[in-house]
Amino acid sequence: MYSLIIFDWDGTLVDSVARIVASLRLAIDDLNFPELEDEKLKDIIGLGLPEAMQTLYPDASTADYERLRERYAHFFLQSNDIPAHPFPGVGVALDRLSGQGLTLAVATGKSRKGLNRALHDSGWKKYFAHSRCADETLSKPHPRMLEELLEEAAVRPENALMIGDTEYDLDMAQRAGVDRVAVSYGVHELSRLRRYQPGLIIDHMDELVDWLASRHRTQ
Repeated sequence: MYSLIIFDWDGTLVDSVARIVASLRLAIDDLNFPELEDEKLKDIIGLGLPEAMQTLYPDASTADYERLRERYAHFFLQSNDIPAHPFPGVGVALDRLSGQGLTLAVATGKSRKGLNRALHDSGWKKYFAHSRCADETLSKPHPRMLEELLEEAAVRPENALMIGDTEYDLDMAQRAGVDRVAVSYGVHELSRLRRYQPGLIIDHMDELVDWLASRHRTQ
C-alpha cells in the first residue's frame, strides 16, 4: 500500500514545456550561443539546470553556463508571456489524494526558489508535505533526490510511488526501488518511458486517483 506519492512538476502537474523551451531559446539567442533544435531543448526538461546546460553545450565553460543560467531565469520569469497552466484535473486530483490521507511530495529539476514561487502561484503549497529540488541535491536521474524524500518522510521505497513524464523521473525511481507511474502528455515519448516498466500509464490525473483508490480497497 502506497503512503507517499511523489510528483514531478514541469510536464507532469503543470504544462510549462512551451514556456521553458521559449525561455531557453531567448537566452541562447541573447548570448549568441550556437542554435539548437527545439526538440533538443525540450529533451533536457527535468534535469537540474547545470546538468541541462552541460548536456546542451558540453564544450562550454563554467562562466558560459552561468551566463546561460542567468539569462534563462530572466526570460522565464520576466520576459515571457507564454502561460504555464496546470494540466486538466490536477488541482482536483491533488485535493482528492490529500483527502484520502496520502502524503504528497514533489521531486523536481526546478530550483528551490523556482518551486517555492510555483507552489505559491498555483495555491498548491498546502498539498505537499515534502519537496526536493535539483539545487539542493543531485539531479535526476540519480536516486539521491528520492532517497532524501523517503528518509524525510520515514517511508520505505516499496510504500512510495513516483509520477513523472520523463525517463529521468522513471529512471530515478527505478534506481531508488520506487514504483512508477508515467503520464502520456508530457515531454518524453511513451516508448522511452515504457523501458522503465511503469505500473500505470495515465492520460489524465483522475486515472491515478481512481487506480490508487482501487488498490487500497483491495489491500
